Amino acid sequence: MSLANILWVDDEIESLRSQKMFLENKGYAVHTLTNGFDAIDYIKENFVDVVLIDESMPGITGLETLAKIKEVNSSIPVVLITKNETENLMDDAIGSQISDYLIKPVNPNQVWLSLKKIIDNRRLVAEKTTTAYQQQFRNLFMALNSNPDHNEWMGIYKQLVYWELSLQRSDSPEMVEVFQTQKAEANTEFFKFISRNYEDWIKGKGSKPVMSHTLLREKVLPQIEKGTPTFFVLIDNLRFDQWRTIQPIFAESFRLVEEDTFYAILPTATHYARNAIFSGMLPVEIEKKYHQQWKNDDEEGGKNLHEEEFLRSYLRSIGEGSMKVSYTKVLHNQAGLDLVANMHNLLHNDLNVIVYNFVDMLSHARTEMEVLKELAGDEVSYRSLTASWFEHSPLHQALKKIADKNIKILLATDHGSVRVKTPAKVIGDKQTTTNLRYKHGRNLNYDSRDVLAFRDPKDAGLPSPAINSSYIFAGEDTYLCYPNNYNHYVNYYRNTFQHGGISLEEMIVPVVQMVSK
Repeated sequence: MSLANILWVDDEIESLRSQKMFLENKGYAVHTLTNGFDAIDYIKENFVDVVLIDESMPGITGLETLAKIKEVNSSIPVVLITKNETENLMDDAIGSQISDYLIKPVNPNQVWLSLKKIIDNRRLVAEKTTTAYQQQFRNLFMALNSNPDHNEWMGIYKQLVYWELSLQRSDSPEMVEVFQTQKAEANTEFFKFISRNYEDWIKGKGSKPVMSHTLLREKVLPQIEKGTPTFFVLIDNLRFDQWRTIQPIFAESFRLVEEDTFYAILPTATHYARNAIFSGMLPVEIEKKYHQQWKNDDEEGGKNLHEEEFLRSYLRSIGEGSMKVSYTKVLHNQAGLDLVANMHNLLHNDLNVIVYNFVDMLSHARTEMEVLKELAGDEVSYRSLTASWFEHSPLHQALKKIADKNIKILLATDHGSVRVKTPAKVIGDKQTTTNLRYKHGRNLNYDSRDVLAFRDPKDAGLPSPAINSSYIFAGEDTYLCYPNNYNHYVNYYRNTFQHGGISLEEMIVPVVQMVSK
């Protein structure tokens, strides 16, 4: 069996007989033709892995043949071989989507290297990635077992995301399985770490990371300069791996200055985390200061209706009340199109906050809609769907519209999400909340191994919805189900993306600084 089927088109093909034999000795099947017309007909009838094509041939040139080949099959890799080194020809060739460009006279090793690069590139990269991860596996294992602090956990999670994205391209199911086991172990250890340290962070004891309620103070406001508009873009429910997936799209227009992470507060849910970001306060403090505006989970009414008010009040409290600020929340496509139309007007402000709600809607819709369960059945497809959305989104259009201006972008999120797989029973009274990753209520009955519990909500920086209310947070990939209709809910929610609990994916989330190129 040959390594690949090669079509070589050259009007002087007889002079290349030794080159053909060289490739055949390397294991390739090489078919030769002397003109472009025959090549086009051949490709219509035969499977070809790579076409080698001479640029200057009588009748129809190499570039003209290339264009016709791409009409027949746009995915066939084509290598153009030419004596002509002019820049115009190179530009035309690259614009016509050639895979490689060789200058005559070519030696057999040049052609062989080009074919290896095209045909074997994916396999070689996959093999190298798999070997590299095998070598790194032990280092990650040791890092997980060396009692990492909050900074080291951010580093470990970044490494895990790097390997997850790399192995995704490696086409090695066995190694992906090994990785998934290691990531699950990491989440087990992370749950223990948060259980030991979270209360101390909330009470200000010892070293603590940047968290939702300190994000503005520590990461956003220090970047604001007079004369350079800053855009603080908060994409709801954006995991770090999803950020890494859309980063190349940003890179077309913006230069990355700093890629960092911070810790979302518990519950890792919009109602708590996003209000904490814009108020600069923990939920227990928000509820005390803004008693009318704060709504508990079980109360009627919108839970995130007052973010702009919280933000402006926070800026006044730190002496920045005169700052020119805009606040835009995008909850549907029309609001996104309005943002695109209004972008240039925002350049007069010091700080422009844009809250974009698509990823959160995607995660919830995925639970409810069967078609989205198919489209986003796992992390790989969930990332792919996020990248596809962002590339074609009004948000991307809006930012591209001002990419040539002197601006700063700070991109962050309020929390991430985790794909849940392991059900756990919880019993509570009628007032117990319905969330799958956290619950609060009175007389909660649960297995203490499945959750982090706070009998006094203030210990977690949270208000008490009722007397004797306690909060529980699920760890790892657990989801909390009631005993009534238990099997239905277990099957309905298994493998859906949820948030509110304790996992690397939900809690360690991106905050990224970019500038115009």
